[in-house]
Amino acid sequence: MRQAGRSLPEYFPVRGEGTILDAIRDADRATEITLQPVRRYGVDAAILFSDIVTPVWAAGFGIDITPGVGPTCDRPFASAADLDRLRPLDPDADLAFQTETVRNLVAELPPQVPLIGFAGAPFTLAAYLVEGRPSKNHDRVKTLMASEPELWHRLCDRLADLAIATLLAQVDAGARAVQLFDSWAGTLHPEHYRRWVAPHSVKIMDALGDTGVPRFHFGVNTGELLDQMADVGADVVGVDWRTPISVARQRTGGRVALQGNLDPALCQGSFEVVEAEVRRILADNDGHPGHVFNLGHGVLPTTDPEILGRVVELVHAEGSARGAADR
Repeated sequence: MRQAGRSLPEYFPVRGEGTILDAIRDADRATEITLQPVRRYGVDAAILFSDIVTPVWAAGFGIDITPGVGPTCDRPFASAADLDRLRPLDPDADLAFQTETVRNLVAELPPQVPLIGFAGAPFTLAAYLVEGRPSKNHDRVKTLMASEPELWHRLCDRLADLAIATLLAQVDAGARAVQLFDSWAGTLHPEHYRRWVAPHSVKIMDALGDTGVPRFHFGVNTGELLDQMADVGADVVGVDWRTPISVARQRTGGRVALQGNLDPALCQGSFEVVEAEVRRILADNDGHPGHVFNLGHGVLPTTDPEILGRVVELVHAEGSARGAADR
């Protein structure tokens, strides 16, 4: 679903001290951390080690990732004057470290293992910038969105431009798929998503259309938004563990492939429990070819790496068996 490093014992010596951004801007460390889950698990793709706030941080807005808290701003976005703090991104200068990481990975990954790049969607990034820290209710960002829609759209337009510049730079450097994370879109009413959020995701997806790379789109608790998320231009829509794959396929009308959706919390238990759930999800998909098996959100830090390794083995075995049966 996203980089699994924080559950791996080999991750921490490379990650080092300080904020995660220190590791992200060190191309050698970011390369190694990206490769670790691929080496250990034999997964089918690598996920770039980065964070959705990296472009905002690189543009100098004044955001950091506080250990144990998440993205924080000392001066949250509050008025039109703060738009000046979101200058256009120059990937060659601002994200040179990330471009180097992508190129390193393209050189080191096996040819059959693509690198997936990613960026944050405008609503989720705006939530951090306006709230100033992770929020349960997202009351400040929702208030801005509804009470000052013109300012809201100007803010999201700038954040969309940051995402576009970031993703295009990743693709130019060799990423073979991209994912747009709108992690907190599931907090929105469907009409609010349609009016104030979807247009900016459409802008980003449209800008990536000519690259020819698959475009993924994901949010948490977005069961009521899946139909709209399938319409913004993505090729693949991620599904968290709350919505069955079969239901998600109905809601998206077969217009997109689906990714998901093992509950990461269940990976804390015995493999017998995890195996039963993996098989249930595969059965629910019912052999549909448009399914990327994955977790329904990120790996929990306390997950036993051996459990995840056995999950990968099981899914590969089931996929190979079905492929042989189809032939």
